[in-house]
Formats: sequence, structure tokens, C-alpha cells
Amino acid sequence: MAFELDPDMLAIQQEAQEVARRVRPFAAEADESSHVHQPTLEVLRASDLCSLMVPAAHGGRHERVDPLAVCVVREVLMRASSHLDSLFALQGIGSYAIALAGTGEQRRHWLPRVATADVLAALALTEPVAGSDLRAIRTTLVDHGTELELNGVKSFISNGGAAGFYTTMAREGDRFSLVLVPADAPGVAVEPSPRIIAPHVLGEVTFDRVRLPASACLGEPGTGFRHVLATLSVFRISVAGAAVGLMDGALTCAADHAATREQFGRPLVRLGPVAGLLADSWAELEATRLLAYATAEAARQDPSAHLDRSSLAKLAATEAASRVVDRCVQVMGRWGLVQGSDIERYYRQARPMRIYEGASEVLRLGIANRLCQDVTASQANE
Repeated sequence: MAFELDPDMLAIQQEAQEVARRVRPFAAEADESSHVHQPTLEVLRASDLCSLMVPAAHGGRHERVDPLAVCVVREVLMRASSHLDSLFALQGIGSYAIALAGTGEQRRHWLPRVATADVLAALALTEPVAGSDLRAIRTTLVDHGTELELNGVKSFISNGGAAGFYTTMAREGDRFSLVLVPADAPGVAVEPSPRIIAPHVLGEVTFDRVRLPASACLGEPGTGFRHVLATLSVFRISVAGAAVGLMDGALTCAADHAATREQFGRPLVRLGPVAGLLADSWAELEATRLLAYATAEAARQDPSAHLDRSSLAKLAATEAASRVVDRCVQVMGRWGLVQGSDIERYYRQARPMRIYEGASEVLRLGIANRLCQDVTASQANE
């Protein structure tokens, strides 16, 4: 199936390319930062890209968040700077539940500021003892009638310490709820997380007897997983888009090197093993781009009906990114190992993508179950 972006999507892509162009001179510096890189944030704020993360009724660009638009933008931004991509992506990941289930007051107060990046958003799920197994979380939410009390620790939270609010998953008795926590609420404290191989704005967020109004609960009590899954249905696809951008950047580096570097009296690209590495990488890049775009297109109508497909796209693209970037390093030989080079940054950035927003091993379980269900249902109808 051929997939062509329509004129509106091409315009959004060009808009993202201009933002990426402005960030590129200091992208390497930004990507080594574990704190918000202010020049990068200012470029993002000066653009209108974050309006893609909020419904039009609250300052956004479209009636509802468009998964394809987000995917297309992340492909462009990730190729330029993982820091820029993260700042953009988290505006949607952290605020989507507010758009879905927030009160009118919460939406009016927070979403217009998310749309302009005046405030940064965060989604607080992971804990020291709970990563992929979110049902093991220990953060608690207690209803005191007119107030809620939140206690617990969240770990490796993106935008931790920089966000204006935390959309937080907590255990409420035997059920799980999402609650909106302003970063300046008394009892909220943040410490830096351990620095990872691809530096990222991460924080350990502690909630110590944080008192919140009853209205801070997003949606009905006990509906937390529903809203988290709805968020993943839209934004897990966009991780695939980011992985495609990373592959594209790495392959450009390797192809340029192979075309200009001579060994054994000829350009590297004319050596059979090197040509094979490049050709296989280009094939994986184009295949995963098509899967990402097609999945995002399907999710535009009903994101919740395509979570398994979103997981499939994320799995395929992030696993492919690791293979492609590794091949590109091999093509470039010692030049692929130079610290601070674009290809070295891509190599480090590819590895965490197989872990965050659904580790590959966990995604495979759900994907395999869905496959067997579909096959069984199909055979029953024959």
C-alpha cells in the first residue's frame, strides 16, 4: 500500500523541519543535558508545534489530538535532537488525560499553557518497585471527603523537576486512579534520577502527605488505567515515528561516509558487505515508516481500538532502530565511535527506546495474544 502525506501533513512536516533547523546548531549540547536546555525550549515555544498536543477547544490546532501529525513531527524532531523530541512529546503524554477526563476548570487552566509550552507536562507512573508491572505501584490516594491525600514515590519521571504538573497514577484502595498534581503543591519534592546513557530530563518525585481537592481526580475514581491506555493508544505510535527519524539520521551519516570514504581503491559503497548493510538498513527504515504512518492514520478515527497496532508499530520501529544504527556504526568503522559525533549520539539514543513506553518483551506478550485471538476468530468465521 502506498502512503502519501496530504498537503496539511506536509505543511506540518515542513513546520517541524524549520524548528529542527533552528535547534541543530546546539543539538549536541542539548542532547547531553539532564536539565531543560533553555535555548531548545525557547525555539519550541516560538513555534506552534505544541498546539498539536491539545484539542482546539483549549488552544490546540485540531478538534482532537491527531496521532499522524504527532508521529510526523516526532520523526523530524528526533532526527535533529532527542532533547527537542522529548520536550515536544511530553506535552501530549503528560496532558492527554486532562483533555479526556479533566474538569472544565482543569482544562481551562492547564491546556492552553501546554499548547504554548508555557508550562511543561509530565506523566508519573513508574516507581522504584513498579516499571512494566504498573499494578504493583505503592503510591496511595486516600479520599478524606473534601480532600485527597497522596503519598508515594515516582521514579525516572520524564520532565521531573521541570514540569508544572504531574498526571499521577495512584492506588485508591483496590483500584487505580489518576490525579492531577501541581508541581508547587506542598509536599511535592523532586531529586534528579541517575544519569542515563542518553541524557534525559528525569526526576525522582516524592509525594509526602500532599493534600489535593477532590476535583483533582481525573475522571471517576478507579478509571486510571483507562486513561493511561488511552494516552498510550495515541502516543505509543509516535515513539515509532521518533525511531524512524533516528534511523533516517543514522543512515544519512553512514551513506555519506560510504559514498566518500575510499578503501581498497574504491568507495566503501562498492564493497559488497558494506552495500548489504546499507541496503538492509534502508529497507527496514522504509518498512517501519510505512507501518508507523499507516498505524497512526488508523488511530486518527478511534485510537482506543488500535492500541495493539500501536504497540506493534512501536516494537517494530524501536527494534529496527537498534539494528539499523548498529549497522551504520559498522559502516563508518572507527568514525562511528567518535564521542560527540551524530552517529554516536544516535547509537546511545536508540537503546532506551526499546524500554520506555512499553518494554519490547512486555509488548510482545500483548501482541502475540492479540494475534492468536484474531487468528482463532478468523478461523471460527470461515
